[in-house]
Amino acid sequence: MGFMNEELLKLVLDYNLNKDILLGRFGLEKENARVDQNGKLALTPHPKAFGSKTEHPYIKTDFSESQVEMITPPLDTIDEAYHFLETIHDIVTIELSDEEYLWPSSNPPALPIEEEIPIAIMNDAVEDKYRNQLAEKYGRKRQLISGFHYNFSFHEPFLYRLYQAIESNSSYTEFKNNIYLKVARNVLKYRWLLVYLTAASPVFHKTYLEECVESGSQLDEESYHFPNMASIRNSKYGYRNKRPFYVSFDSLEEYVRDLQSLIESKELFSVKEFYSTVRVKPAKGKDRLQKLLENGIEYLELRMVDLNPLDKIGVSKETLVFLHLFLVFMLLMHDEPFGEKEQEIATLNLDTLLSKGIQGLLHDEDNRSMEEKALESIVEMEKMVDTLTPSSREFIDILEEQKQKILNEERSFASVIKSEIQQSSYLSYHSDKAKEYAEETIGSGYLFKGFEDLELSTQILLKAAIKRGIEFEMIDRDDNFIALKKGKHTEYVKQATKTSLDSYSTVLIMENKIATKKVLQQHGLRVPDGKAYRNLGEAMADFETFQEKPIVIKPKSTNFGLGISIFTSDFSKEDYQKAFRMAFEHDRTVLLEEFMTGKEYRFLVMGDEVVGILHRVPANVVGDGIHTIEQLVANKNKDPLRGKGYKTPLERIVLSEVEEMFLKNQSKHRNDIPLAGETVYLRENSNISTGGDSIDFTDDIPTSYKNIAIRSAKAARATLCGVDMMIDCINEEATASNYSIIEINFNPAIHIHCYPYIGKNRKADEKILDLLFGEVK
Repeated sequence: MGFMNEELLKLVLDYNLNKDILLGRFGLEKENARVDQNGKLALTPHPKAFGSKTEHPYIKTDFSESQVEMITPPLDTIDEAYHFLETIHDIVTIELSDEEYLWPSSNPPALPIEEEIPIAIMNDAVEDKYRNQLAEKYGRKRQLISGFHYNFSFHEPFLYRLYQAIESNSSYTEFKNNIYLKVARNVLKYRWLLVYLTAASPVFHKTYLEECVESGSQLDEESYHFPNMASIRNSKYGYRNKRPFYVSFDSLEEYVRDLQSLIESKELFSVKEFYSTVRVKPAKGKDRLQKLLENGIEYLELRMVDLNPLDKIGVSKETLVFLHLFLVFMLLMHDEPFGEKEQEIATLNLDTLLSKGIQGLLHDEDNRSMEEKALESIVEMEKMVDTLTPSSREFIDILEEQKQKILNEERSFASVIKSEIQQSSYLSYHSDKAKEYAEETIGSGYLFKGFEDLELSTQILLKAAIKRGIEFEMIDRDDNFIALKKGKHTEYVKQATKTSLDSYSTVLIMENKIATKKVLQQHGLRVPDGKAYRNLGEAMADFETFQEKPIVIKPKSTNFGLGISIFTSDFSKEDYQKAFRMAFEHDRTVLLEEFMTGKEYRFLVMGDEVVGILHRVPANVVGDGIHTIEQLVANKNKDPLRGKGYKTPLERIVLSEVEEMFLKNQSKHRNDIPLAGETVYLRENSNISTGGDSIDFTDDIPTSYKNIAIRSAKAARATLCGVDMMIDCINEEATASNYSIIEINFNPAIHIHCYPYIGKNRKADEKILDLLFGEVK
């Protein structure tokens, strides 16, 4: 591959740019065909849940109605881009019907006849005409080839500092354009190596192109291949223009001129039809060529990467890192001529790789083998990495893996995939992968990958926003503070349910339990009797008054069940004092209230409706006659749905002072062994935040109680809130005396309604967006 430009490398080191050169902006795009459970192309329309096919920033429709396109925004790290794409992939997977999956290969699934493949209906005259032109020119089957696009730009401050160091006579914009054009030229020249290392489409189905089936070799009754062709997609049978177009990459003006000429001569319908494996791209805009001339090159788009069925989202992080290192290497290489003759040779080299494999000979002066040149390239990249960042073990390990794929072809993606297909069949292999990845997604579908540090309710709301095409900005990550944007409409949201829908005074009413009770009583709603204390002495003076009564002791302003103690039977003065001490740790005022009978239910009120109702079972374990309570708690906490800090649907159970005191009141201890089938409760209060279980009762509670919950919210003038209600018997309609409102929560968690322990998802995240941005039509 030649050698690095030592002068340029020295300049990078002299100006301490060795770290900045490895920074950048990363964007990922991919297409997946939708298929049924048998691996046949799904003929259903693009899911309505994603809204506009043209305006959605993350989820679009590609050529076919059956082909979903997923796009990340440009992000600062590969990790962020990878996880964002994984989250979009998960969102799409979850929204598909139970009978549909995302096809994990670049090569199409089992296809119907050409006329039955549905072309995407975009409701846009230009877009609809373009897709019909492609169908007529290339055929619908060829257009169903899917792939992965890698978008990259260098760190802008790095480019500017390099510009200053080189002391170029050109403008900064011209300098930047020339940097990207140089990288593009080098990538095109050596794309055969990238294709070899990322190729993952070696086998195709018998329903693909007739010319493919007639020329290929049969693996089994339905599966075909070409012996050395690792990527059908990059071959003449895949995603290529009718003939090679050799567009100049010597200057931006020449690049634009040549593309305009091809469009004017009707060789191309538009710039989008230029299927080069590398394209230079402007910032967003409709007239891309004009934007390029006006504003210059914003980023490079690499288009030769196959979807890899060995990874859930079609690409691994290691592959993305390698692509990044490769682009940096292309920058640091010597710049060589790349006119039409050199472009023809580059195309010949790619076709040689696809027909002969890595053992093929290069069309260069030395006529060396591709294997030899590839190894030399990786060695040079290792030297580059060692020079720029000597301590990076990750980079060296990734380059070593590429070297092993070159030395041992059976370790390449394409060889592994072909070998595994031979153990089953093309359709069975990819269908099994699609179902496996769908199950993996559903198992952790509540997470926004890469944002697991956020509260789960915030993660869920952000995923709902992405599904709906609402962009977001992280205002304060530690505080779960976000901005949601759709067009010119922006909403600021904290912790998922603190929004502009509720006033500050409303929040203050709900936050203060004394004020809440007063407001509810004034509106004729039943609340427990009680008393407020400002110091421990006052509380202790009333011990004998309440000694034999079921009571609740709690801070005036609290959430998540913190500082709450409940006594339903006899309690000692010591326990009474301890409960007040714990409550005073959370507030200067503590309430003592009568304990209300019945079961507690959380009503999630949003606007004028109850979106969900949960019965929260207090933290508990079920005995097996063998393990202690402490061991049973540890075993229950192994459930992957249980975690810490409200980042999973359920919280882990702890055995703290509160739980120990509650066990003591039952004459139990953490080292006791419960009988088989015996349920041991560890708390009286049923908050999910203290290890409780959530059971959905939305469809089981009479409307009369729902109306009371809505009245309670309106009394506090709340749009979003959680109403905690004690109900004696849900089989009876509400009366003036068979319920009680315990409290109203101003910041109700929505994840417990979206992912209950038992029950169905009540889509509370969607309802918040309906209230903020209007319902999806």
